Amino acid sequence: MDRFDAMQAFARVVETGSFTKAAETLRMSKTSVTQLVQQLEARLRVKLLNRTTRKVNVTADGAAYHERVVRLLADMDDAETSLSSASALPRGRLRVDVPSPLARTILVPALPAFHARYPDIQLDMGVSDRVVDLIDENVDCVVRGGELRDQSLMARRVGDLPLGVYAAPSYLALAGTPTHPRELGGTHHRIVGFIWARTGKAVPYAMHRDTERVEVQGRHVLSVDDGNAYLAAGIAGLGILWLPHYMAREPLARGELVPLFDGWRLDPMPLYVAFPPNRHVSAKLRVFIDWIVDLMAEHAPVGAPQKLGADRR
Repeated sequence: MDRFDAMQAFARVVETGSFTKAAETLRMSKTSVTQLVQQLEARLRVKLLNRTTRKVNVTADGAAYHERVVRLLADMDDAETSLSSASALPRGRLRVDVPSPLARTILVPALPAFHARYPDIQLDMGVSDRVVDLIDENVDCVVRGGELRDQSLMARRVGDLPLGVYAAPSYLALAGTPTHPRELGGTHHRIVGFIWARTGKAVPYAMHRDTERVEVQGRHVLSVDDGNAYLAAGIAGLGILWLPHYMAREPLARGELVPLFDGWRLDPMPLYVAFPPNRHVSAKLRVFIDWIVDLMAEHAPVGAPQKLGADRR
């Protein structure tokens, strides 16, 4: 029995709650994973897992052992990384999932500098706005906007995205330009709806001006669950948009969108990097998170004062 493989198999079974899912993420057969865990239990003479036909639960001894195994595997990973000057830089495969507009506009254009600094990191980037199961899909981390609902995840706030309200000139030519956010709650104007993957429904936006506060839900003829499609729908004149400034900057410069409600403010959208609580923050994940922090500090730093009205930069 390879003790390292056995400990890794056991740790992954605990994380996923399934021998089948653990085998998939480790790219091993279920039989191999089962045998490794059985051999580990035999060597330790302790029952680590309770197995039923439907699920796998960790025993009290198994939970205590898992906590030490995670630390040991992390120490081994760090030790291998620092063995020589050739391997001093983080290396290996890193699986992340990021929102599609953020990837297209900010992250991907900056990746050449990241890879020049960390040439041995293989970055597998899922680009989506869907909910990702980090454990089942063996994803190291996700980057997401909005408040995180899954309190079991470890998370670091890496940015605050300022928001504005925008519409296409073609839409305004037909519907007219609203002068107060309250007008969007009527039947004359329409918005483009965004379906948040975490809730499966659109959410209202709160807008502020001095002591006045208006919460706008709006009426829509189209709702989407992807940021790029949401932007495209607004540019096509299908309704009014609430956008992070970084998404609106290029369409504004091209005249495809017009800012609305000067003097009104929206609370910024927090941006987080989240990762599984039982997963060691490896050197490669640590430098990726630090890179995201530095990158967002250039575009939307945490706690930066939010400008009133629309961003016309």
